[in-house]
Amino acid sequence: MTGYLRRVTPPVNREPASAESLTVTDLRHRNRAAALQFLIRQREGTRADIARHGGLSTAAAGNIVAELLAAGLVEERGSRASRGGRPIAIIGPRLEGAYAIGADVGERGVAVELFDLGLNRVDREFRGGAHQETPPDIHRDLREALAALRERNEERWERVLGIGLGLPGVVETAPDGTQTLYAQSLGWEPHPIPTDLSGDLPVFAENGAKTQARAELWFGAAKGTQHALVALLGRGVGLGVISDGELAHGAFSSATEWGHTKIRFDGAPCRCGDRGCVEAYVGADAILESWRAVGGRFDGSGWTALGSLLDAADAGDAAAVQVVADAIDALGAALGSMVNLLNPQRIVVGGWVGLRLTESRADEVLAATRARSLERFAGQFELLPATFGGDTVALGSALLPIEQLIAQGRGTELVAAPR
Repeated sequence: MTGYLRRVTPPVNREPASAESLTVTDLRHRNRAAALQFLIRQREGTRADIARHGGLSTAAAGNIVAELLAAGLVEERGSRASRGGRPIAIIGPRLEGAYAIGADVGERGVAVELFDLGLNRVDREFRGGAHQETPPDIHRDLREALAALRERNEERWERVLGIGLGLPGVVETAPDGTQTLYAQSLGWEPHPIPTDLSGDLPVFAENGAKTQARAELWFGAAKGTQHALVALLGRGVGLGVISDGELAHGAFSSATEWGHTKIRFDGAPCRCGDRGCVEAYVGADAILESWRAVGGRFDGSGWTALGSLLDAADAGDAAAVQVVADAIDALGAALGSMVNLLNPQRIVVGGWVGLRLTESRADEVLAATRARSLERFAGQFELLPATFGGDTVALGSALLPIEQLIAQGRGTELVAAPR
């Protein structure tokens, strides 16, 4: 019988725990969490790698691996030769040991994806797409998409850790852990994050730009950096800031609403109700409206429409050339301000607008950004396209329940059921 994970709440210990026992337990959990995170992020490693990464003895690393093997979270993947001794076992995440769901919640639909413990996509379901969505539409779409995924993956569902949502807007987390979405640009009233999406699966939410940044930090173009900016350019505009190797969140987990910082005093109107915001110049609607205003003709308002603009510019259409140049100049000014503020090592540009711009005009975006940065800072960063394309927000969202597994506390243990 295939192993699976189940949550077990241990009985309450009525005896007061000593400070020493708590310290030992905390240390054991911290080391186990660090080892599991290392193996998931690096894909695989040895017991010696885990020991070096965590500053542990070889014996301690061996004990941690034994615990993770017993929990069904990691597995041995063969071995490699050693220098005269026994072969060295290669350890990696057990892909079917746990699953996580990540959802990219957009203004016009939701893409809900199921990932294994190696963060490989197993299945995907899309809902919506016909019109501008509202919170009730999104709630319905999420429930329907999750039901469809569960029907196709019933044998995996007991091992699903939870649901991560990448949302358009500010996601604020209260001290009691409850979360609320503030999507001012979309004209929505503050909306509590739903927790009834699929049975009792826990729900975790974050702004989509941050979930993209998390994916790029763990596995993509921001991996290995301590200081990076990860821009999400679509209809909306967002940014994830990586500082000292960690994602910045602010006091209420909602920091870095870069799309609503200002690049022109009293400038173009923005969907948020203010003027001069970054989004009012480099969001998809703003770019396409600028082209329409000078006679551009195109179908829709998405990937194909933006492609038509770029194709027209490549063909020498003077109006299209100017619209694209203006958008790149605005993007350079917006990113340059962040360079001067945060001094990143790397800028990663993602989202469907960002990917369309960087696939053919990365050098122009880089030059525009450097032109708006202080000379010293301008030479200290590189600019790269996002690694994962359209799956980035969903992948980063799936990392939210994975992170909860990694940081599992004493109150709820994950153990392997009988095989």
